[in-house]
Amino acid sequence: MYGLINRAIQEMVCQRFGEETWSEIREQAGIKERIFLVLEPYPDEVTHRLFAAASQVLRLSTWEIMQIFDQHWIKYTGTAGYQEIMAMGGDSFKEFLENLDDLHSRVGIQFPALSPPSFECDEIDQGTLEVHYSSTRRGLAPMVVGLIEGLGEKFSTDVEITQLSSIDHGADQDTFQIKYKAN
Repeated sequence: MYGLINRAIQEMVCQRFGEETWSEIREQAGIKERIFLVLEPYPDEVTHRLFAAASQVLRLSTWEIMQIFDQHWIKYTGTAGYQEIMAMGGDSFKEFLENLDDLHSRVGIQFPALSPPSFECDEIDQGTLEVHYSSTRRGLAPMVVGLIEGLGEKFSTDVEITQLSSIDHGADQDTFQIKYKAN
């Protein structure tokens, strides 16, 4: 994953829990870098070690850490120089979700080694979407939940998320039902 992800994890931890906690997490994860280069690709293992160490230090499950992270991610990318790209995602919760693959294609121009996930949205009825998530990376479904929650916050939309299928339990992809209502 790119350093942009790891730097966002660092920022989230520092803002919510303090610099000392970040130092403890970095040490626990065996990470020597003090600063992650945003455009530099890092092995996925670095990010996974950061999540695992954060889970131990903060006494939260990895699932909770990933969810908190992706809620933060929406705010982070909206202020870290990616406002224009984020603005292209859409003007509503539903539109943004439906445009995630296009958004990743645009981001791929700046990050040529990007291996983005895929999101396919099916409208079940007004106010209900089914989101099919696939990725070459395993174990990131909690981030999808955090992403959806973060987008709900961004667009002042109440969301209720139910995971319908999981790749970790034999399905070909993770599927989520999202019930949403704009405030």
